[in-house]
Amino acid sequence: MLAALSASVYVEAGDELLWIGGADATLHARAILVAEASTVVAKSQTGDSLRLPRASGLRPWRPGAMAATRVSATAMRDGAARFVTLATKLGEPRGFGAWLLRIPMTFPLEAARPHVDELTAACAADDPARAAAAAAMLVGLGPGLTPAGDDLTGGVFFARALLARAGVIDADAWAAAASAVRTAARRLTHRIGATLLGDLLVGEGWAPLHDLAAGLEHGDDGATLAAARRLVGLGHSSGWDLLAGFVAGARV
Repeated sequence: MLAALSASVYVEAGDELLWIGGADATLHARAILVAEASTVVAKSQTGDSLRLPRASGLRPWRPGAMAATRVSATAMRDGAARFVTLATKLGEPRGFGAWLLRIPMTFPLEAARPHVDELTAACAADDPARAAAAAAMLVGLGPGLTPAGDDLTGGVFFARALLARAGVIDADAWAAAASAVRTAARRLTHRIGATLLGDLLVGEGWAPLHDLAAGLEHGDDGATLAAARRLVGLGHSSGWDLLAGFVAGARV
């Protein structure tokens, strides 16, 4: 076991990082959801070896495929540009959510505002090298098991990965930028943060983040808002940080 949260644990299985949570926890490709998660957490300490009961009929979760067309990408971009209006319905923002809603951020994130603005501007200008340089100033920044800067950067590059698949931005150039961020993350953040950020860099993340993108793609405000509500419930501020990054990264 690598780390324990209030109702879940991060574990190492072979060379892979996995996450064990309750049966109603948020879906992720690295998550193992079990009914007895609370018992596992209560009895575990960092460094322990864990064994789960053998089970049958398990189904791996995978996100639904995005349309990956220029039309769908345009719809997602346009929806993200309008999303600030919907975001006001999500309650009090945390972490970089304050940046998204254009209200003052608290220490230590306020000092990072110029870097977030620079990362956003790099996305709007479609400048992947500039985006990677700005991201390197954010990775590892802030509180939380996954630092707020990791989550915001992940949200940005998650959006860019979806746009790259749709062929509206240079996929090779943005993949190179993502690779540079992945390399920097190995020295700027811890293993859990770097691993989850690495997934987001290639467009893989928590289920509500995928659902948010799909809602925007289909112009469905109800589905988009429902997904956003689930997303901002992640961690102390992780969901808000991911949301702010996604909106920033979707801009062109």
